[in-house]
Amino acid sequence: MIRIGIRPTNDFAFKKTFGSPGNTLALISLLNAILKLRVPIVEVTIQNPFNPQDFNDDKLSVLDIRAVDQRGAIYDIEMQLSASPGLAKRIVFYGCEVYAGQLRAGDEYDELKPVYSICLLDGRLWADSTRVHHAFRLTDRDTGRCLTDTLEVHTLEFGLYNLKESDLCSASLLDRWLFWLLHAHEYDEETLKRLFPEPAFWQATETIARIARITEDKTMYDTREKALRDQQWLLNSARAEARKQGREEGREEGREEGREEGEIRGELRGEINGEIKLIQTLQEIFGGPISDEPSLRSQSLEQLRLITAELRARIQNRPPVPQGPASGKGIDGQG
Repeated sequence: MIRIGIRPTNDFAFKKTFGSPGNTLALISLLNAILKLRVPIVEVTIQNPFNPQDFNDDKLSVLDIRAVDQRGAIYDIEMQLSASPGLAKRIVFYGCEVYAGQLRAGDEYDELKPVYSICLLDGRLWADSTRVHHAFRLTDRDTGRCLTDTLEVHTLEFGLYNLKESDLCSASLLDRWLFWLLHAHEYDEETLKRLFPEPAFWQATETIARIARITEDKTMYDTREKALRDQQWLLNSARAEARKQGREEGREEGREEGREEGEIRGELRGEINGEIKLIQTLQEIFGGPISDEPSLRSQSLEQLRLITAELRARIQNRPPVPQGPASGKGIDGQG
């Protein structure tokens, strides 16, 4: 049998699988597996349904899935391929934006519905983390009292997940979904349906199998895969070249001063030169205005590194908001 070969973590495949109005069964199952709500989700309406137009070659922004359930609660779920600087704060920011964005002039605060902001990360967010799934709520640190039905933020770090196929028969629903997201492309359709016989999984499996069969969808999928690879290569190359050149220039300046202190200052200037060149390169990639060297040189090295981190995040993630580890580990880090 031929492997499906379509990675569900690819943004095109992910949104077509869980963001298509005809696939709400798969989305509901995934949300219930992650959130474990007191009242399970039984019906959702997708507010920003899958649209191939969102996946043009020149758009590499993260595309989320926004849905509302039968009681009005809002769910915002996105797939991230890398943990860029500031990702945790960005997740909170967008969750707060969705929560506050419900109110219109004349609305009462008690009309606000709960918001669940969910980030699936194909990597790791915290180096010292041992758990795949983190759930953050507004909770009093002393009493544990929680402001329920407001905002929840959920993160799932795939880099910590290593459950084996042999463990699926006793795995939780969330563990099964995470295994499917990470490994579905390695199986043929028949085997995948045998491993995951539930209707929600069949719906998801049939979706990625169709992507593999339909020429237009497969072309779009391949284009996204290539664009993501090229983008990462470009960022890595720009960073390495800019910093190498900057350090060489700095060391040369230090040697010309002819003193040990000059060498040290030269190393620092090399770091600064490297960050400046990297910032200008990233600005060129992003397509925005390029900062002049004097204005950048007036910044400290720490400030320059913050600018670099912000630019990388803007390139790897969505654009700014408009104004107006052991084998067999599941989601709890235990075998």
